[in-house]
Amino acid sequence: MTSENTTEQPTAPVTTATSAKPTGWKFWLDNIQILVIALILAVLIRVFVAEPRFIPSDSMVPTLAVGDRLVVEKISYSLHPPQFGDIIVFDPPPQLQEMGYQKDQAFIKRVIGQPGQTIAVRQGRVYVDGQALTELYIAEPPEYQMLPVQVPDGMVFVMGDNRNNSNDSHVWGFLPQQNIIGRAWLRFYPLNRIGFVTATKTADNASVPPSSAPVAQAVAVNG
Repeated sequence: MTSENTTEQPTAPVTTATSAKPTGWKFWLDNIQILVIALILAVLIRVFVAEPRFIPSDSMVPTLAVGDRLVVEKISYSLHPPQFGDIIVFDPPPQLQEMGYQKDQAFIKRVIGQPGQTIAVRQGRVYVDGQALTELYIAEPPEYQMLPVQVPDGMVFVMGDNRNNSNDSHVWGFLPQQNIIGRAWLRFYPLNRIGFVTATKTADNASVPPSSAPVAQAVAVNG
């Protein structure tokens, strides 16, 4: 028998491919860029899309309670004007600033009158163009009277649901639409009251008289 000598050829070492990871200054630069982008997006969302607000007063009771946290969306009114029943957040008009409120001290109320409509309050009822509203969302009927007033172009008439404890249009007049920050969209706190904030129809689903005139196109909110 002949023995056959075999020799094994040396094998090349196997290298494991690994993804290069940033080190040193590049690591910090990448993270700073991500942080800056996130901050820019947060600012853009807050300015143009939505922002959180909280309720410090009881002017919108029983619909909104003191301490409620809301998301206020800012897109709707670039597409259409405020509608009856919308709950809106707005910067104080000149009349309120003359009363001592700061320019950035936001308020929250419900839209009751649109341009061209006539609003009056008598015998515990609110009237829009002579039609009495049946409002199940208010705390109690208003105990004051208000002679008929017509809402001018580019304005809305707003009221708090807590009619007898609300500093609203029956006190200081009409709200310029340009002062509107956005529409109360979602209550996210307290947890047992999470839900969308929707415009409320009248109790008997009666249609509110349409406007006869063309319509011009977490921070606390006051009452």
